[in-house]
Amino acid sequence: MLRDGKIWIANTESGQPVYMLPKMANRHGLIAGATGTGKTVTLKVLAESFSEMGVPVFLADVKGDIAGMLENGVDSENMQERIKRFGLAEHGFEYTKYPTTLWDVFGQNGIQVRTSISDMGPLLLGRILGLNDLQNDLLTIAFKIADDNGWYLYDTKDLKAMLNELAENNKDYAAEYGNISKQSIGAIQRAVVALEIAGGDKFFGMPELKITDWLTTDPNGRGMIHILDSQSLINNGTLYSTFLLWMLSELFETMPEVGDLEKPKMVFFFDEAHLLFKDTPKALLDKIEQVVKLIRSKGVGVYFVTQNPRDIPDGVLAQLGNKIQHALHAYTPSDQKAVKAAADSFRENPAFKTADVIEALGTGEAVASFLQEDGTPSIVEKVFILPPKSKMGGIDASVRDNAIKSSNLYSTYAVAVDPESAYEMLNKKNQDEAEAEAQAKADAAAAKQQAKEEAAAAKAAAREAEKEANRRKRAAKSVGTTVAGTVGREVGKKVGKQLGGKFGQTLGGNTGAQLFRGILNTLLK
Repeated sequence: MLRDGKIWIANTESGQPVYMLPKMANRHGLIAGATGTGKTVTLKVLAESFSEMGVPVFLADVKGDIAGMLENGVDSENMQERIKRFGLAEHGFEYTKYPTTLWDVFGQNGIQVRTSISDMGPLLLGRILGLNDLQNDLLTIAFKIADDNGWYLYDTKDLKAMLNELAENNKDYAAEYGNISKQSIGAIQRAVVALEIAGGDKFFGMPELKITDWLTTDPNGRGMIHILDSQSLINNGTLYSTFLLWMLSELFETMPEVGDLEKPKMVFFFDEAHLLFKDTPKALLDKIEQVVKLIRSKGVGVYFVTQNPRDIPDGVLAQLGNKIQHALHAYTPSDQKAVKAAADSFRENPAFKTADVIEALGTGEAVASFLQEDGTPSIVEKVFILPPKSKMGGIDASVRDNAIKSSNLYSTYAVAVDPESAYEMLNKKNQDEAEAEAQAKADAAAAKQQAKEEAAAAKAAAREAEKEANRRKRAAKSVGTTVAGTVGREVGKKVGKQLGGKFGQTLGGNTGAQLFRGILNTLLK
């Protein structure tokens, strides 16, 4: 609730109002406490106040009890008691519904929210897939090769096509990108299939969310409250936390530097924040810490909601200037250390011992400290959180469906599109290569057949030439024999006549003919 231009969150035991300064709201914050101590109410009061200031808000609805913000609060005896206790009627308190857009990565309880594989990046995707260091390196190589070749990775089928390309042609890429193990690629492929079974094929795709679509207000100037339904998503804690981290990273990378403003440009609530840091590799922790440190200059406030402040790494916790701590219970020595650590994170109030107060807090009570004008934290105070103006609890299916379809953004994201990407490009590449290989084989076979036919033709021609030569030889021999016989006969006749008269002539003719034929045959062999 706004009062005197400040965010009125709670009252002290003495009835003094406790404020958060709008210009300090982008210095981030923490809402912590055990289950059932009132964290959700605190979150709603803050979100409503930011909306009233014209600041868009994002938050996740893990239990399904935040979507009621799009309906007016419901009066009750308990609410009347709290209104009277805080003197809210004197300051214009009235039940109010807030401009709300409902989102869902599965597209069931909100507008479908998607991102592309490429936009998620190998570091965050590797965390979702549960990859080891070697597999993460190979996934990074896959992204690099895809980027170098213009193979766009929009959805899981694109990623699987890319991984299959690496597995089948790993030797071709080894010289430029290093060794690529088929076994490790196979492990990544199995992880992708498991992600698809978990619903990953729904939230990886196009059109992907434009984070600037969140930076909107309603016609009355109130900031839009964007609620991500996470009742199903939270079942996979790694997927839930990584997806929210991607959203936060998108804000960081998309929004320009603005420095310190009179109020944030947007506020991001990270519920169940302990999931973000559970089993998180150092490289990713460094990235989270960097985003939290630097996103303040983009005008974005980040508020982590978790059970125990010890869930947040020290490097991140040190960036959270506005703190609201609900009750913690010290049943074990470990719990006692957690309470002490939570108490030690506040600026001490000499009026009480903070650790004792934290253990004794009731529902809706907290200890709190907010940044002052000079940027230093105020001393810790025991406070009572104001009630929200909107409805507590969930909403009917018909109300939800109407809210989803009446949103200006519904038509933008409702229908998935599948532009040409790695899957189609690699299929075409493989098809072209298969066709080229088939053509090469066909050309080789044709050339072989042509050579065979030419050899056969040459052999046939040689046989014909040999036949012709033999024919000519036989013809020449026949003519020669006839001529030789005739010449030999005449010569023999003359010689025989001179030697033996007519008898000698006949004998000499026959002998001469045989002799000349024999000589010719010898010469023609």
